[in-house]
Amino acid sequence: MEITLWYIILSAIFILILKYFLANTQKPNNKPPSPPSLPLIGHLHLVKEPLHRNLQALSEKYGNILQLQLGFRKVLLVDSPSAVEECFTRNDIVFATRPFTLATKHFSYDFTTISVAPYGDHWRNLRRLAALEIFSTARISMFEKVRTKELMILLSELFRNSKLDGGSTKVDLNSKFTEIVFNVLSMTIAGKRYYGENVVDARKVRFIMREMVEYSGNRNLGDLFPFLQWVDFQGLEKRFASLMAKIDKFIQDLINERREIVFKDKVSGGRSELSEKTMIDQLLVLQENEPEYYTDKLIKGITLVLLVAGADTMSVTMEWAMSLLLNHPDKIKKIKAEIDAHVPEDRLINEQDLPKLNYLQNAITETLRLYPPLPFLIPHEASDDCRVGGYDVSKGTMLLVNLWSIHRNPRLWEDPDKFMPERHEFKEDGLFMMPFGAGRRKCPGGGLSTRVIGLTLGALIQCFEWERVGDELVDMTENTGFSIPKVEPLVAMCKPRDVVTKYSLIVA
Repeated sequence: MEITLWYIILSAIFILILKYFLANTQKPNNKPPSPPSLPLIGHLHLVKEPLHRNLQALSEKYGNILQLQLGFRKVLLVDSPSAVEECFTRNDIVFATRPFTLATKHFSYDFTTISVAPYGDHWRNLRRLAALEIFSTARISMFEKVRTKELMILLSELFRNSKLDGGSTKVDLNSKFTEIVFNVLSMTIAGKRYYGENVVDARKVRFIMREMVEYSGNRNLGDLFPFLQWVDFQGLEKRFASLMAKIDKFIQDLINERREIVFKDKVSGGRSELSEKTMIDQLLVLQENEPEYYTDKLIKGITLVLLVAGADTMSVTMEWAMSLLLNHPDKIKKIKAEIDAHVPEDRLINEQDLPKLNYLQNAITETLRLYPPLPFLIPHEASDDCRVGGYDVSKGTMLLVNLWSIHRNPRLWEDPDKFMPERHEFKEDGLFMMPFGAGRRKCPGGGLSTRVIGLTLGALIQCFEWERVGDELVDMTENTGFSIPKVEPLVAMCKPRDVVTKYSLIVA
């Protein structure tokens, strides 16, 4: 019996390898250029960390449109703005689906989440739901009080700590940004604060989510050599299932808590102090009307994407922005002067002020250029044969867009590695940026992200003087990972400005 099983496995491996070589001998008429490769592993030996810089170097050497062979997977690597635009305009439907990976298999509730669902009716329904019920201007505005309250808690804590430390205090901004973003999201989604009230639970969940994100960005050998999935070569299936079970329980508990609160309010005919409208409440209303579609699994999938994608990208972006500003104190002065000029000195900045604060917005935009939330767009997959930049691309090819390379291309940007918010003052032709993606699969949460980032950074600069801990510049080395966090977490010195004493909610 055991010999028969191994015979089947070896035969299947032989067939897959044969198909691989046949596929690579049946060349399209005009394939994209490709670096020299090795048998079976293809270009896997060229793919090293940091991935965004390594692939940028490959593009500079071989061209802006490259075809790589990573094991059994074909990859189209693109860092040409014209080619990217072509992918998400003329070929937008062709590239509207996602490639299969072990991580998405386990972390997407059977491929039903908006980020990885196949292009089709279900994905279109999710996209419509996100546009109308979650990320519309009206919905985002509805939760403005939540964002303001969490910001006031952060500012009050910094003010108290600085007074206790004699006027100036050292602040771990990495953890502060993580805390405020997670609390904003958890309060919006489920009306529940974690940092400050349920810190242990928050840290456990954040650790699980961070691990999920890292696994999603890693090169898992089973994705490149499918026959390895049969034996769980790296032990990933068990690890993924364990992580997903933990996060699933966490989210299901949130849904059950909200369902109980909503039910009690209906029975009593009143509203409890916990019955402030949340995103889960809205989805539970839809569930009552269409229970067969708006299942708990669908609601959990929406919640998972918001927590995992939102928490990491927003907090990392804020940390990079403050790091850049601390290394350029003249830029902080310009933002401070702009806020003082446009916001009355007797009140705190609010979200309605943000459109008037051009230099603050430019500084955030420049941060997104230098350090996009994800250095690569979430991968797409060609659902049919197509042409990109005049080259033939075969069905099943994974599209990988290197944003890092595009945003730092010296042919597109003057002094591309330099932090210059002024470059965005005039929206010149040729400035190509897409930090939240493009086309049909563009991230629908960009509007919420820029509000949270703008309000938080603006309030911190309005209320406090910020300086580096020492004379040395903040270390800007990026770590490896899905969202390229900093190697060294940001720590800075914080001192209240005189204007803070006018904000009674902060100094109380």
